[in-house]
Amino acid sequence: MKPFAQDQSKNPPPANWLDRLLRRFSRFAYGVAVLLMYTLASTALGLALAPALWAWTQVRPWLRGLPSPLPWVASGFTLSICFFVFGLTLLLVIPAYNWVLPTRVKPFKGGYYTIHALPWFLHNGLFYLVRFTFLPFVTLTPFGIWFLKAMGMKIGRHAFINTEYISDPQLITIGDDAALGGSVRIFAHYGGGGNLVIAPVTVGNRATLGLACCVMGDVVIGDDATILPQSVLLPGSRVGSGETWGGVPARRIDREEMARIKAEIRGMTEALG
Repeated sequence: MKPFAQDQSKNPPPANWLDRLLRRFSRFAYGVAVLLMYTLASTALGLALAPALWAWTQVRPWLRGLPSPLPWVASGFTLSICFFVFGLTLLLVIPAYNWVLPTRVKPFKGGYYTIHALPWFLHNGLFYLVRFTFLPFVTLTPFGIWFLKAMGMKIGRHAFINTEYISDPQLITIGDDAALGGSVRIFAHYGGGGNLVIAPVTVGNRATLGLACCVMGDVVIGDDATILPQSVLLPGSRVGSGETWGGVPARRIDREEMARIKAEIRGMTEALG
């Protein structure tokens, strides 16, 4: 096998001539796609920066007339406001790009370097522009919920989402009154061996995902279920209604075992006290 050759055994047949070209020159096509993504990202960031830059140019001449050290204090305050203007504008620009461009992600199993993976690549590339810049500042606000919904994430009433570590929002469904704890990682894909699997994730009504747990693609969590902190739900996991799962990899924990765990924790707490 040639170096860097891709395993095509699990790939569906090429969709068209462009798909065949992408597979034949996969490394080159990937490099071009990354450069195009950088260019597209630059236009989105530029549009979001424009109102903030305009506001700064309007305020800056007035700041020069202030006695020292007020110009430095006022400049810092104004630039901070400009940052939030940029971030809130970005929350509008990225969903608009996502709506106009071919980002309709569908379940898929096959190679990374196929035309089927392009919407997934583009959708996440746009989403990450916000996730790694401004989303942490609005995660627990209506702005954050609005942005996730605008990117295609299905979120029920009164759902509590205390994490920005999300990928593939278009394929994620969160039920009514569900709670995602801090630093929960949830994404609708997984891969390995040169192959990519894109599969939806569903979190049921009133389900609770504990601190920093990880939910991978092709996972269904039933109503009223609980995922313990730091647990990892592997692809294909099906958590039944009202069940408690925990561990790495996560498994079902029955009531008797959970009662023993709680008793041990109480015992250790009392001993330390």
